Amino acid sequence: MNAIFIHTSFPGWCRRLSYAARVTHYVDSEVARLGTVLLHRPGPELARLTPRNNDALLFDAIPWVGRAQEEHDAFAAALRSRGVEVLYLAALLAETLAVPDARAELTEAVLRSPRLGDTLRRRVADHLGYLDPAALADVFIAGLAHEELRVGPDRPGGLVWTLMDRHDFVVDPLPNLLFTRDSSVWIGDRVGVTSLAMPARRRETTLTDTIYRHHPRFAGTEFVYHPGLEHLEGGDVLLLTPGVLAVGVGERTTPAGAERLARQVFAAGLAHTILVVPIAQERATMHLDTVCTMVDVDAVLMYPNIASELSAYTVIAGADGDEPRVDGPAPFLRAAADAMDLDQLRVIDTGLDPVTAEREQWDDGNNTLALAPRLCVGYERNVETNAQLERAGIEVIAVAGSELGSGRGGPRCMSCPLVREPLRR
Repeated sequence: MNAIFIHTSFPGWCRRLSYAARVTHYVDSEVARLGTVLLHRPGPELARLTPRNNDALLFDAIPWVGRAQEEHDAFAAALRSRGVEVLYLAALLAETLAVPDARAELTEAVLRSPRLGDTLRRRVADHLGYLDPAALADVFIAGLAHEELRVGPDRPGGLVWTLMDRHDFVVDPLPNLLFTRDSSVWIGDRVGVTSLAMPARRRETTLTDTIYRHHPRFAGTEFVYHPGLEHLEGGDVLLLTPGVLAVGVGERTTPAGAERLARQVFAAGLAHTILVVPIAQERATMHLDTVCTMVDVDAVLMYPNIASELSAYTVIAGADGDEPRVDGPAPFLRAAADAMDLDQLRVIDTGLDPVTAEREQWDDGNNTLALAPRLCVGYERNVETNAQLERAGIEVIAVAGSELGSGRGGPRCMSCPLVREPLRR
């Protein structure tokens, strides 16, 4: 057995966590029965959002934190009620920070920020050095405000701290950590830790990468993508069927990111075909999963305003080290069906009429999380989309999302599957 011991400066606080020598994590589809999922329960980082900073931190509104937590707890409870193991990122991070090398890496990553300056960097290092793993995890997630840093005559903050606005952050918060889908994606038995495009989110992958490398649950995990490579986000990656991926390129994932992922998964033998799907570079369509998600082995939920316009370039692995072949473009639905060896994909429309479709698209009506074939989780507010799914034979577990949706993300965005049963069609 592998074990991790967590100690803090508080007397008597010590617990032992044991894991099997190797926990198998595996995902080869969007819809096979979900076994384990990684979530992040929203916390103090959401309370850092103000009208001054919410745009920079990528939120459209200031969420009611308590209600967002209630909604997220209900979401997690709905998953557990269907037999899904729920892991929380903050708990994994705190456990990981009990590993000295992990603590040193993440602390150094924060101190590396060029905007700190030498004096403030020393003060921040002192501050972080006093914290136990749980408190340190809180700072890495919720940030460190100017007024929270211990400074004084014997511990001066220096010029940088003095010239900062009292409402500024010495360490920025990570409110988008809620959307665990984007910072990592499992393809087969390997994890891709992604390369996030927006400056407000880039430190998220530093946390995720460290967890996968140092937490004993993930011992021996092999990687298929790393932060620092070309921009790629998990919301743009759909595992259509074993061996076939779709990758959206647009606001967040670049064509170079899609090409890099294709090369990596081809080299690892994880896929034979990648569909590269250009999407509009707009807020409402920031990722492929905001316009299309799978709800059955042969069915997709799609925003009807673009369903007929969406195209795909088919990238096929080369033989014996040859360059991948690029075909297309072709209509996405046709290219996907061909790659999946289907006569056609069933399409379920978001909404019913154009106005309802546009409203429910904005409210993440397309962003469903499949728990099994013909079973998914969606926001309850998207009444017509959920009715469309039910009429098509898809059971919908409707959850509240009035506050969770303020960052433009639905159940799929808020979840990173770690284990699904191998897909059998």
